[in-house]
Order: sequence, then C-alpha cells, then structure tokens
Amino acid sequence: MARICIVLATYNGKKYLQEMLDSLVAQTRPADMIIAVDDGSTDSTMSILEQNLDRLPMEIVRSPKNQGHRAAFSRGLEEARHRLGNDDYIALADQDDIWLPEKLETLEREIDEAALVYGDAEVIDGKGELIAPSWRAYSNIDTHNSMRRQIAGINNVTGCLSLFRASLLPLILPISENVTVHDRWIAMYAQKNGGIKAIPQKVAQYRIHGNNAVGGARQPSMSETLSTQQKWIEEILCHRHDMRLSNGETRFAERLLEITLRRQVESFIPSIVPWVFANRNFLFLKADTIKTLQRVLFTAIGLPLAQKFFGKD
Repeated sequence: MARICIVLATYNGKKYLQEMLDSLVAQTRPADMIIAVDDGSTDSTMSILEQNLDRLPMEIVRSPKNQGHRAAFSRGLEEARHRLGNDDYIALADQDDIWLPEKLETLEREIDEAALVYGDAEVIDGKGELIAPSWRAYSNIDTHNSMRRQIAGINNVTGCLSLFRASLLPLILPISENVTVHDRWIAMYAQKNGGIKAIPQKVAQYRIHGNNAVGGARQPSMSETLSTQQKWIEEILCHRHDMRLSNGETRFAERLLEITLRRQVESFIPSIVPWVFANRNFLFLKADTIKTLQRVLFTAIGLPLAQKFFGKD
C-alpha cells in the first residue's frame, strides 16, 4: 500500500498552527508520516509541534535561522526523498490552513494515473470567517494550463491543495533560490511526467490573513517583478531538457527572457507588442478585451520610463 507523507513548513505560526494540526489528526485517511520543517521560529511554534508528537507520526526538522518558504519546503522534500519509494505520495501543508477531514482520502482516490492531483478550497480570513466558497473562483484559477503559461509565471496548482507522486522528487530537487514559488516548479515537472488532474471537490479551508508567505503577500514592485521573472526563466532554460520542453516552448521562454531583459534597461519597446499580443493568452490571466489590451500595451514600457513618468519602482 502506498504511503502518504505530509511536508509541513512552519514559521512563527503559533496563532493558527494548533488548528491546522488538529485537522491533520482528524483525517479519515491518516498520513503515514509528517515532516515538519520549522524555519527558525522565535515564538512558541516549536513547543506546539512538540506537544503534538504523541498525536501525529511527525518528525521535526529545525532550521537555525529563517530562510524562507521555498527553502523550508525544499528541505522537507529532501528529507522525504530519503524515506519514500516511487509509489508513495506527498502532500504539502501550510501552517495556517485547515484541512477538511476527507482531504487525503479524496486526493489519493482521485489521483488515478496522473502525477499530481489538486482540489479546490473555501477561503477564510484570520478569524475563520468565510471570504469565498471557492479559492479557484476567487483567484481566477483556470484548471487547464499550458506549459507556456507556466513559463510565463501563471500557475494553477496550489501546493497545499495537492497530492503528488514521490517519483517526481529526483526531478524537482533541489529547488533553486530562483524558484520563488515551489508549487509552480513541482507542477511543471508533473505536467510533463504523468500529467496534472484537477478535481472540483473542496479539500481545505485556505486562510488569507495578510501575512501569508503566498496568497496574501504584498504585490512586488515592477523592478522586483522583472528581476524575479528573469531569474525564473533563466532557471527554466537551464533545466529545459529535464523538463522536456518542446522546441516551441524553449523558443517561447527565450523570447520572453529577451523581452524581460530589455524592459529592465530600455524605456520604450514598441517592437515587442505584436509578439506579446499574439501570445496574450499565455502571458496574462483571463480578463476582458480592454484590460487585456492595456496589459499588452504596457509591456512596451520599460522600467526607466515607468520610473520617470508613472512613479513605478
């Protein structure tokens, strides 16, 4: 029988962690092992984890200092890699969500032949009050996503709502610091190595409270966005053979990288607009025609011009 390992990342999570752990205890299909990586917490998070060791099959790994969300999950997945076989499964967990009781049972039943399966969630606030009945609808998440959209940074897989095969771990790891969102990286490999399956069932309550590592985080500046996108695409191109990118997908990534580099140093680049317009469905989230055209035209504006005339940094 396949085993399920939960990889949980924590950092100063005392406010919601116990409720999260309670929801793991309540699973109708219990996890076989849990690897909790604490990312240098300075509050009572470690004590809460330790107080639950007799309730859950949990091992705690502690980082001496905070290194960030990606690094914590990368460490947890490295630990899982040494304990699991190719036929086992991994579920990712954030410290502030609440898993519905049948989450693991549902995902394990529904994964079929796919490499990764993911469900939907209710959206709740810091007090546990319902914000929206569907995370997928709330965030305009499309269940069908091409590799070109993934290259452009549009991910449709929320890690804490997914279950994936441990056989992906040798491909995924290590997760570079240039990968800002770990579940996007996992989804790209899953898409090319067995496929991704979306199911309509809600499997958790996804909490947004303003301090989330992802989901509720502040919007980055234009300079940060361009720099992050540059590193992301460069990382993809370094792994294009492992990712099994087609020639067309590779050319798309190379062209997008070229545009990203030019936008960081050139003020106005109207020559890129035709390509951006032709690839608009890969580059942008769904929107009405006017908004989409605005997005397309804005790509002609480079950082120097945006800083000078639009006050963007």
